[in-house]
Amino acid sequence: MTRVAAIDCGTNSVRLLIADVEGDTLTDVTRRMEIVRLGQGVDKTGMLAPEALERTFAAMRGYASEILDEGAVKTRVVATSATRDAGNRNVFVDGVRAIFGVEPEVVTGAAEAALSFNGAVRGISDPPGPYLVVDIGGGSTEFVVGSSEVKGAVSMDIGCVRLTERHDGDFAAMRADVDAALAVVADTVPVRDARTLVGLAGSVTTVAGIALDLPFYDSEKIHHSRISAADVHEVTDRLLRMTREERAAIPVMHPGRVDVICAGALILDGIVRDFGFTEVVVSEHDILDGIAWSLT
Repeated sequence: MTRVAAIDCGTNSVRLLIADVEGDTLTDVTRRMEIVRLGQGVDKTGMLAPEALERTFAAMRGYASEILDEGAVKTRVVATSATRDAGNRNVFVDGVRAIFGVEPEVVTGAAEAALSFNGAVRGISDPPGPYLVVDIGGGSTEFVVGSSEVKGAVSMDIGCVRLTERHDGDFAAMRADVDAALAVVADTVPVRDARTLVGLAGSVTTVAGIALDLPFYDSEKIHHSRISAADVHEVTDRLLRMTREERAAIPVMHPGRVDVICAGALILDGIVRDFGFTEVVVSEHDILDGIAWSLT
């Protein structure tokens, strides 16, 4: 058995998984998530804001203490879209190195997609592959097709934070961006070969929690739930009609997602609609689990 620590630093959140890995079994010791909005303003300025960096570093300092307390022997830190795009990513890299004592990896979209796929499809046997795994992040969305291994992958710059900041409540403009990106995806990876759509990350799990009408966020009920295309459409339409206060009052809504959930739901709705899936299988396991598996 090996105790490992995986850190995923995205555009909207920074997450920690400490897990024990033995053979083909990964057992959670702890999972943590804090919404820090590292990608604040990156789409417009091309730079990581000082206040966003400090929020991220503060969360990471807490994670480093927990990793030490739990005795993890291997640690990997992966940073994705916002850090990829930032001209001052060296400030992020230096800060993370000082906190964890390891070099953070600013991974390519393709590497991010492969890690997400590996984390998501382990443990899924029904429904069958090939799968289209979509990881809707804050800055980008990854699309991966495969069964036991990746057959095609692409990362597109449509994420819930990016679209929200770019279009400032103009849902028609968001839809147009999503549709244009999905046309590129269809020309790049064999999405039509996939039998099952698997959705990852907070936008997808939040839509699922709303569709399931949960009284609070329950990861066990959300994980591997199957949400129909009709329910995805209905939840998306409902979110777009709500005020900010109404969205904030939804029981499963994390406060840090209130402002960006409409964009995230529009991305999921577009994928279901444009690619003709009748449902989405929701996974709580994603790039974070892929990072942990990569340490074995």
